[in-house]
Amino acid sequence: MTSCRPCEFTVKFWGVRGNIPTPGIETIRYGGNTACVELQVAGQRLIFDGGTGLRVLGKQLVQEMPVQAHLFFTHTHWDRIQGFPFFAPAFVSGNQFDIYGAVGQNGASIKQRLSEQMLRPNFPVPLQMMQAALNFHDILPGSAITLEKDIVVETIALHRSNSAIGYRVTWNNHSVVYATDVEYRANQIEPRLLYLAQQADLLIYDIASAANSMEQNASPEQSPAISPSAWQAGIEVANMTQVKQMVLFHHDPCDEDDFLDQVEAEMQARSAEVRLAREGMVVSIGTH
Repeated sequence: MTSCRPCEFTVKFWGVRGNIPTPGIETIRYGGNTACVELQVAGQRLIFDGGTGLRVLGKQLVQEMPVQAHLFFTHTHWDRIQGFPFFAPAFVSGNQFDIYGAVGQNGASIKQRLSEQMLRPNFPVPLQMMQAALNFHDILPGSAITLEKDIVVETIALHRSNSAIGYRVTWNNHSVVYATDVEYRANQIEPRLLYLAQQADLLIYDIASAANSMEQNASPEQSPAISPSAWQAGIEVANMTQVKQMVLFHHDPCDEDDFLDQVEAEMQARSAEVRLAREGMVVSIGTH
């Protein structure tokens, strides 16, 4: 059975990298799997994004079956969905997953987009081979979803070009905000993000998209080093919204462990409540 405890609110990072998996000795401390974050809230399991970190989470969950969980996608770039075809619990009868995502700009539902990556010649096993009960939900940014145990999931649109969604999960007067692929412009912070993050216990913020928005490079594999203005924008958001903790997430494939250590040291000199995400990191959210 699931190991979620009814009195806890915790966050675990299973994949923290952006764009493409980066295994190797240069990334072993921060991790090379792409985006996947698990929340355990009041006995419920909520999973955000299905990058390759979802495969690793799935390896644990097959030891805890039957599994029931809610899986929320911010958008369907490869680094957010590439672990879904390898999510072992989805192939086992008796498990149940509610899957949420916005309708694409081309009108495709979240089910259509997850199905398409599993069709030949891209993948040999179609989604229809998944034997778990899969319930797909197309959500409209700006809406709120109420789950069991009075868990509320609020949504906003964060990025116009890829229709990325930001999420706020609230339970027992505590909140976690998952805001990735933020559309950042110099000296301009998205007002909807400020609303979503207001006084959250934890803000998970995407440092890579901030850097890439400001300093686009011709090749996605040759992004510049994170400029101070990228993480400073994150700290500004945290200060303006009075969040208690912030974790910066979605590390660039080119950013090795030693470099990220330096970035974190610089950030923490400005704010002790800011950290970089690492695979396996667990953050406990206060429930008293």
